[in-house]
Amino acid sequence: MTWDVALILGIDGLANGAVYLLAGLGLVLIFSVTRVVFVPFGDVAAFSALSLAAFEAGRLPPTVSLVLTLAALTVAVEVVQALRRGEAAAFLLRVVGQARDLAYDSLLKAAEPAGLKVIANERYARADSSVAGQVLKIVAARPDAVFGGGSGTPGALPYLALAERGYKGGLYGNHGMINADFVRVGGAAVDGLSVPSGPVMVADQLPADHPVRKVALDFRKAYQQVHGAPPVDAFSAYSYDALLVFADAAARAVAKAEPGTPQFRAALRDAIAATRELPGTHGVFTFRPGEPYGLDRRSAVVIRLDKGQWKLVP
Repeated sequence: MTWDVALILGIDGLANGAVYLLAGLGLVLIFSVTRVVFVPFGDVAAFSALSLAAFEAGRLPPTVSLVLTLAALTVAVEVVQALRRGEAAAFLLRVVGQARDLAYDSLLKAAEPAGLKVIANERYARADSSVAGQVLKIVAARPDAVFGGGSGTPGALPYLALAERGYKGGLYGNHGMINADFVRVGGAAVDGLSVPSGPVMVADQLPADHPVRKVALDFRKAYQQVHGAPPVDAFSAYSYDALLVFADAAARAVAKAEPGTPQFRAALRDAIAATRELPGTHGVFTFRPGEPYGLDRRSAVVIRLDKGQWKLVP
């Protein structure tokens, strides 16, 4: 064996070793993220070599048309499946509903003044059973925190997928996730999730001088007496607050007009608009022009899931 042959063999060995090293690293990386063993590295290498040879010969590689054909077939299959589920718009336009758009738009509006940068925006349809693709993109972006705009049990899906991929960053959501089924489905994957809420969900954890504490505790007590269990969501309290606003306004309107008359309805409307500092379960109501919700910062607290229980974040 001459030195030339030895050198050629050595270089060939190093090249082959590097290829197999990269293939091994690729297998490990893909499996660690997707839990899928991606085997056909040889096919990829072969197609890459054939494509390079075609480019060097000044021809368009046949692999280009192959990729385009496969892509078109994949899109066609996805569209057919979306049409069968009645979700073509959700798939083609990436539209998942006004609530999630409102959540995302609100996030963008609040992020910049707070010095936060939104680096990813992934969506899914209500009937989707997997969000693996979206979560892989989010994990690859390496965010410090993830905010979910879903609600109910479908809202737990991204957090389950994030936990499966080993995500350890912050978890945030919205008040539509405050219900027993979301907590049940999410399990340990949503432990540590922080969401905004009305004070009623943690009424017993509020300071003694909080203006909402007494009304919220009275509501929770009445609810438990009727249903045999405390409320596990914030929605029933909305109706209770509406009743409080109506009763307070009616007590003032009845002094101005006879109930059941057009004059009483007008007086009731004016009395609701004139409501000032009325404690409810979700906040203190004061209606002013341009403020139809009637609530200020006292209506919002941040709560966090701790082993299946909502806790007030100081």
